[in-house]
Amino acid sequence: MRILLPGIFLLVFASLAVAAPSFDPTKPLALRFTALGGQQVDLADLRGKVVLIDFWASSSPACRQNEFQVVRAYKKYHDQGFDIIGISSDTDKTNLLTLIQNYGIYWPQYFDGLGKHNRINTSFGVDSIPTMWLIDKKGMVRNINVGDDLAEQVKKLLREP
Repeated sequence: MRILLPGIFLLVFASLAVAAPSFDPTKPLALRFTALGGQQVDLADLRGKVVLIDFWASSSPACRQNEFQVVRAYKKYHDQGFDIIGISSDTDKTNLLTLIQNYGIYWPQYFDGLGKHNRINTSFGVDSIPTMWLIDKKGMVRNINVGDDLAEQVKKLLREP
């Protein structure tokens, strides 16, 4: 048992290190892609706004439930300078488009059909959904573990210069 514990401890910490998000916290986050609708999305163009990056999938019950708070926050704060970028971990485009329409999701969505192994999830080290990152007006990642208090966090960041 004594021999097993250090090995288990190492495995747990090694897996945590692999799952850690990958970006430089001292620089504004760089993110560019072509959205489902064909528009070019560049996070740098959204400087001056608070931005939620929503890593999700329409096929996930937890994500579908989470989208209710995301849509509410968008409706409440969009006119005050809040935007959202969706990063879809879906493999079925039809299901994604149906849910976007049914939920009233108006923000751009990244979709490449590769599921959780899509280009953006892979490059940022995102391996579970739903995951939400809040970006401040300067383009800096402020929170990579946004929870049920999304609206309150957005409100706080909107007050900052």
